[in-house]
Amino acid sequence: MKVTKIVRNTVIVTAFAVTTAFLSGCGGVSEAEMAQLNNLRSEVNSLQSQANSLKDERASLEKEIAAKQEKLAECNKQKEETKANLEKMSSK
Repeated sequence: MKVTKIVRNTVIVTAFAVTTAFLSGCGGVSEAEMAQLNNLRSEVNSLQSQANSLKDERASLEKEIAAKQEKLAECNKQKEETKANLEKMSSK
């Protein structure tokens, strides 16, 4: 009986040790994987900052284009008015 208890306890301890080793080896994240994850996170943050910067630049350019289009429309209106006035003057 004493021998069976020793064998049984040895088997239980060995099974526990093997299970612990297996779970810790398969469930953890290695340092290389963690470094890669951190690099990817910083790259994502950098790209998001770059995207936001480009969106701001686009908005600025769109405002500038709108202002130039407004000025062009005003110039075209003045051109048409001047053309009409010249036609009136030449028809008299």
